[in-house]
Amino acid sequence: MADRYLSPTAVTLTAPPALAPLLARGALRSPFKRPAPDAAFPRTRLVLPGVRVDLTKLTAYERVCGFPTGEPDLPVTYPHVLGFPLAMRLMSGRDFPLPLLGLVHTSIEITRSAAPAADREYELGVWIAGLAAHRRGTEATVVTELRSGGSAVWESRSTYLARHRTGPGTPPEPREDAGAALPAVAEWSLAGDVGRRYGAASGDRNPIHLHPLTARLFGFPCAIAHGMWTLARCLAAHGMNGPAVVRARFRAPVLLPGTVVYGTDGSGRFELRGEDGRVHVEGDVRGN
Repeated sequence: MADRYLSPTAVTLTAPPALAPLLARGALRSPFKRPAPDAAFPRTRLVLPGVRVDLTKLTAYERVCGFPTGEPDLPVTYPHVLGFPLAMRLMSGRDFPLPLLGLVHTSIEITRSAAPAADREYELGVWIAGLAAHRRGTEATVVTELRSGGSAVWESRSTYLARHRTGPGTPPEPREDAGAALPAVAEWSLAGDVGRRYGAASGDRNPIHLHPLTARLFGFPCAIAHGMWTLARCLAAHGMNGPAVVRARFRAPVLLPGTVVYGTDGSGRFELRGEDGRVHVEGDVRGN
């Protein structure tokens, strides 16, 4: 599952980087970034060998996302959590052209060739695959890879959007039709502390997810749920085992507290909607 567009230079780490200083550094540098699809970006592949899962943190993650606890294999979204500090090290760096503040996670594709066991040792690799023009700005693709015994067992490709002016001649963004809702399977009432609980379990303590006051500083009326939490909650309800490919788009933030409806048609398609019918997350699962 190696990236076919870039051959980044490997840099081996001896320990996962601490998240808090990276988030602070990225925030301080954000006003000085000049995002553009043709900007230079880091051509480094960060590698962290000897990774073992902290089972206490894993259990906290499983509980907040709705996965069963104590399973022998990792939840399908958990390697993203393991790779998050490496991704933050790259995206908070001086040579990453997109501002960390305001960066929006727009999509993810996960390829799981085997279900990773929770008690094994792994090698993590994270790199920037490239930048691309978007109607609303510039999008970066970040690849995270989990390897065991020299083979890739899990890979994700996430896109992150930095919104900025795109200049004259850019076509207007077409309106997306939400379409008919998938059959409703469950309704979930989300507490106001979901963002804080997920942040504690995952390490992603972006202020827009934690408290209404800090979320308002970034233009949100209240705290919003992490996109990766909404996806994990859907996949926990879907149930997964063995090899699979997951594709998902994050279309609108989930306000906290709130009520959402999980729907699926049984073919692998799933979605999360608000009570007003607005689609927050949509995706599909293949090969499971």
